[in-house]
Amino acid sequence: MIKSKQVRKILERYRVTDGKGFRLADRDPADTAGLDLDKDAARSLLQDGIALLKQAQDMLYAQDRWAVLCLFQAMDAAGKDGAIKHVFSGVNPQGVKVDSFKAPSANERDHDFLWRHILAMPRRGEIGIHNRSWYEEVLVARVHPEILAGQNLPPKLRGNKKIWDERLQDIANFEGYLARQGVVVLKFFLNVSKEEQRRRFLSRIEEPEKNWKFSATDVAERRHWDEYQAAYEKAIRATASPEAPWIVVPADNKWFTRLVVAGTLATALGELDLQYPKVGPEALARLQAARKELE
Repeated sequence: MIKSKQVRKILERYRVTDGKGFRLADRDPADTAGLDLDKDAARSLLQDGIALLKQAQDMLYAQDRWAVLCLFQAMDAAGKDGAIKHVFSGVNPQGVKVDSFKAPSANERDHDFLWRHILAMPRRGEIGIHNRSWYEEVLVARVHPEILAGQNLPPKLRGNKKIWDERLQDIANFEGYLARQGVVVLKFFLNVSKEEQRRRFLSRIEEPEKNWKFSATDVAERRHWDEYQAAYEKAIRATASPEAPWIVVPADNKWFTRLVVAGTLATALGELDLQYPKVGPEALARLQAARKELE
């Protein structure tokens, strides 16, 4: 049995609140914090976390004061979809909003890069899940200059040598704004190794039931591995803060990835002092009157 203090200590090692000096090379994608669990034990522990999350989400929804925004970023095949599917399997769908962001549409390119994400913000009482996020604009667009060229920006702005630093600053400022509006921002980077990604790609090719998951563009993007790693490192350095921390989750072992995500979210909700709304004297009197009538 893992105690709550031990859980917090484990989670803390993956939480980044100050990006100064951060290096992805210092983070082991295969790390499991010394835990050696079989599938049944890992599944049981995850269910405990899901139960805590379910209870906290119910109070979050009823209290209607806080909103929670979970951003998921990762290289292909790191397990974002699986983590979202398993960790949020027990929550009330009414209080959860999931958005998966693909390449921007023509309409979206005619707005600022945050616009479509702002439209998808969770309301108070909700948990918002963004499968990819505004960070794509400092990751994919940075690795592929042709994407930036197609964003209809004025040439003077597009040619600005500081555009990436400025975008990262805009993101950091926006996340700070969200925190001041009662939005809890949690940014999960699922850190998978290049070798584990290779194995997962091969599994998608060799197993017929997984063929649908594979795309030739996945291998094409893999050729830019080092560029993406550098872009992620710069993004985390520039935007990690106590108000909007990055959680750099080891992703080579899916069971551990899901435990870290579930534990981080349950812990964050537990720090909000969530409570069910209290009913005042007048409302209690009406309840008693209704009881008498029903009886």
